[in-house]
Amino acid sequence: MMKQIIFAAILLLTLIILGYSFYRIYRFFKLTRPAFKIKDHAQRFNELMRVAFGQSKIFRWPFTGLMHALVFWGFLVITIGSVEMVIDGVAGTHRALGVLGPVYNVIIGSGDVFAVIVLLAILIFLGRRLVMNINRFKGIELRKKSKQDAILALTLIFLLMVSLLGMNMAYVALYETKAWFEGVYPVSRWFSDLFLGGIPNDQLLILHEVNWWTHILLIFIFANVLPYSKHFHVFTSLPNVYLSRLTPVGKMNTMEDVKTEVEMMMNPEAAQEPPAEELASFGVSDAEHITWKNYLDSLSCTQCGRCTSVCPANQTGKKLSPRKIMVDTRARMKERGPQLLDHGKNADDKKMLIEDFVTAEELWACTTCNACVIECPININQPELILEMRRYLVLEQAKAPGELSTMLTNIENNGAPWQYSPEDRMKWSEELFMNV
Repeated sequence: MMKQIIFAAILLLTLIILGYSFYRIYRFFKLTRPAFKIKDHAQRFNELMRVAFGQSKIFRWPFTGLMHALVFWGFLVITIGSVEMVIDGVAGTHRALGVLGPVYNVIIGSGDVFAVIVLLAILIFLGRRLVMNINRFKGIELRKKSKQDAILALTLIFLLMVSLLGMNMAYVALYETKAWFEGVYPVSRWFSDLFLGGIPNDQLLILHEVNWWTHILLIFIFANVLPYSKHFHVFTSLPNVYLSRLTPVGKMNTMEDVKTEVEMMMNPEAAQEPPAEELASFGVSDAEHITWKNYLDSLSCTQCGRCTSVCPANQTGKKLSPRKIMVDTRARMKERGPQLLDHGKNADDKKMLIEDFVTAEELWACTTCNACVIECPININQPELILEMRRYLVLEQAKAPGELSTMLTNIENNGAPWQYSPEDRMKWSEELFMNV
């Protein structure tokens, strides 16, 4: 009974802290602008199954893609066992999900095998980060804290797998001959015979309890670290894929304010005048101007660098890094959000997302080729945010590269990108020795 009380108290504390972290992020979401209406749920479900659960896009990099997919699938299976541990801890039961019979054997047996696979994959990931010199893990956006964050998360996952295997090994050694023994443990049974043979039952019981508590406490710690880590994508990547933009890649969002004005000019009687509640602003200059989907993208970014690695602008030495756009957006909201919540819209820290985090040079380097969108394993749309920040520069600050300014001026004056009036546009053909 005492074990149940202690477990329930720890679980309650964990849920309170985790609830506060989610509430904090929820309040930041309320600062953002609307995005699109969520519909076409069947199509979204198919995208979720293909991209998220099927990990289809991550296999563009076969070796690391397979390793990551195995870790993801392993976590899905092992999480069922973690839910059982919570039930057992609160109710004082023994392997509560054992009532599932053969299904339970499949789940537990798969989890036992996946524990070893995940453990080996994590060792490979740690080796890649600590030993190998991989360009994808570099960049000015990846500060020392980000690298430490990655090592911490990988270490916690490694310890989770070690404690899970230790718990299973002790359980097999203690109870395999008992009538109420539950589950199948293909790997742990072999390890148990190899390492735990001849150990007295009282020591095996201590080993089981130590690993049981270590595993569940590591789960609680890991869950509460995630909201403050780049690994928050453990919670947000599935919703982000489900809430993906379903429009064709590269389709630019219409600026509704501009569209309404054009409609009023072309047909004043049919057009509906927009409500004059507040002066419209164009594009994105700071964190409060982004949409909820932009913010969800930034929270979901795994910082894997696949987007930057395929960016043609980045490959030619320009400063643009699609990953940096997401990292900077998340960092700015983390800084700006509390100010807005405490002091309202008038809060001013003399900083903005544009210039202080993302420079105009980075924004104009983007070719909007959407290679980053195609490559991203969780369907983040970086060019959408880049385009909105460009719109702010052009429409609010009249700042654009010289070539673009000249083209826009020519379109306004001459109806075409060239510096000739419509009457003179065909003069070039007068010197051709041909009849037109």
